[in-house]
Amino acid sequence: MAWDVLLTNVHLATMAGDGYGEIHDAAIAVQDGRIAWLGPKAELPHHAQAITTHDGAGCWLTPGLIDCHTHIVHAGNRSDEFEARLNGANYEDIARAGGGIMSTVRATRAASDDELLAQSLPRVRSLLAEGVTTLEIKSGYGLNLETEAKMLRVARRIGRELPVRVATTFLGAHALPLEFTGRADDYIDAVCAMIAPLAEQGLVDAVDAFCERIGFSHDQTARVFAAARAHGLPVKLHAEQLSDQRGAQLVARYQGLSADHLEHLTDDGVAAMAAAGTVAVLLPGAYYFLRDTTPPPVAALRAAGVPLAVSTDCNPGTSPMTSLLLAMNMACTLWRLTPQEALAGATCHAARALGLHDRVGTLAVGMQADFALWRIARPADLAYAIGFNPCQGVVNAGVLRAPVQETGSNARSATQW
Repeated sequence: MAWDVLLTNVHLATMAGDGYGEIHDAAIAVQDGRIAWLGPKAELPHHAQAITTHDGAGCWLTPGLIDCHTHIVHAGNRSDEFEARLNGANYEDIARAGGGIMSTVRATRAASDDELLAQSLPRVRSLLAEGVTTLEIKSGYGLNLETEAKMLRVARRIGRELPVRVATTFLGAHALPLEFTGRADDYIDAVCAMIAPLAEQGLVDAVDAFCERIGFSHDQTARVFAAARAHGLPVKLHAEQLSDQRGAQLVARYQGLSADHLEHLTDDGVAAMAAAGTVAVLLPGAYYFLRDTTPPPVAALRAAGVPLAVSTDCNPGTSPMTSLLLAMNMACTLWRLTPQEALAGATCHAARALGLHDRVGTLAVGMQADFALWRIARPADLAYAIGFNPCQGVVNAGVLRAPVQETGSNARSATQW
């Protein structure tokens, strides 16, 4: 039987094993949306045939990029707060004055499903143009069942309307809504009660919370996690961004997928994450945008063997970034990740942070055929150049979304394999 697709004249960065997992002068075959064979072109089986053959023109092929922490579905923007911070206000000042997350909550509650989708699609398209094939989208700007469900419905629609796999995360415990002022424990009861109907509608893949002085306490977060696990949902956490609240230890205790931000992570938190296999998701956009000066303990995480993922944290208040390539560069320049660590952080480790590492994030036989084609000299170029997008083509489950050169009499349209 012939393969559906054979792509030749490429160099592979498989992100499997050591380093980049490089295979030069390679070929990769796709069958039924999955990788059926890959290796040096010289080792192609003599009987190899394909319905369609593409010439990769000497480009590099990587797994499709994965943005594993975003708040990309929201209404409005907060450029006024950006200006206020530059005039001396800090993040907590703005939040306590009713700005911050609550200003986005008001705009998102007021938007219809279609309006919310229309505002979100351009941000998503920017990521897809840079080789992103998997995207996590959080709720958390509704803070009531109606609007949280609306955000998650829109996230699911994005996955249907655009060529991207969407993983949804319920972040009801993001901030305390005004109607619950002074009643944080009552609101946590409400958040826990939202999980069942959202899960029953198929809207939730994981549950997140903001464990922080301006968010929710360690004990309140634990209640949310217990409710999530009672419904069979994995958990993750905004942890140790502004202070040490022992969030990393908490999410590790629940075998959480990831702990994210981590600027104030302690050695005890590092050890707990390492023991639990919890991924550290690094978010340099927020660190940069807030002009933070306390970096996450990358060296300690690296030494403990904690996987390091990198994401945009795309959100309207603290990281209005729609470039995962820029996030990779920032992780290297601000925190001394290596380019190989940055690419692993946006592929194999990002997949693990979403619980999808058995399907995406590496190039290996049996994995979903999600990959990106880059006109670069070496994989390190992806974290090196600032403001440059070398993406030449993106493949989702074996379907080509941008043209590459085709060869042979059996070549088809370059828009679909």
